[in-house]
Amino acid sequence: MILELFEGMGQIFLEVAQALLPLLIFFGVFQVLFLKLPRVYVVNLVRGILVAFLGMVLFLQGVNVAFLPAGREIGEAVTAFGQQWLLIPLGFVLGFLATYAEPAVRVLGYQVAESSSGYIRESMIVYTLSFAVAISVSLGMARLVYGIPLLYILIPGYFLVIILLFLTDREFVGIAFDSGGVATGPMAVTFLLSLAVGVAAGIEGRNPVTDGFGLIALIALAPILSVLMLGILYRRTRGEDT
Repeated sequence: MILELFEGMGQIFLEVAQALLPLLIFFGVFQVLFLKLPRVYVVNLVRGILVAFLGMVLFLQGVNVAFLPAGREIGEAVTAFGQQWLLIPLGFVLGFLATYAEPAVRVLGYQVAESSSGYIRESMIVYTLSFAVAISVSLGMARLVYGIPLLYILIPGYFLVIILLFLTDREFVGIAFDSGGVATGPMAVTFLLSLAVGVAAGIEGRNPVTDGFGLIALIALAPILSVLMLGILYRRTRGEDT
């Protein structure tokens, strides 16, 4: 049982090394030719890269042996229960928790708060993205349960994005589009996508390939809409204060 946890870990070591090695070489070239940073800084950087390497290996191994199988099993188990409408509130809860636990969302919130000198709070960004993804995942589950075509949601959604661009505070435009990429991080892609594929496999008449995929597109769209709406709220608040 314990040996199964480490199955395929050698391949993950190679993949992570291939991903980090070019960055390390790139930094080394700039360090020798241009940066010439103190030795202490370089040593700390190397330690950080080693910690990142180990963390990525353990995380990806956990994804392969736990996250992906668990997501599929949960999706298939709920559909087998017979009460498919439960997928909608379940999707909301799992979407919120997965985004709230997403490290990249925390980093974005911290960067936004720091860059705006606290005008836009970190907690505001984190909760806005978490609720947005929760709604998008529940909508994705409803799409699977009731057979709603994906384009019926995506096309109006992006039209709404274009309209909101002219109404929101311009400071939130860049944050909104970055948040779409941040929300589709490893937590969402590994767990929520496998959940959707498992649900599609468990519902009669659904195809895991044609119906199971597409959830990440909804997850990427929802934070953009929510942050743009947050920008409108901040814009009105600023107008009232002036």
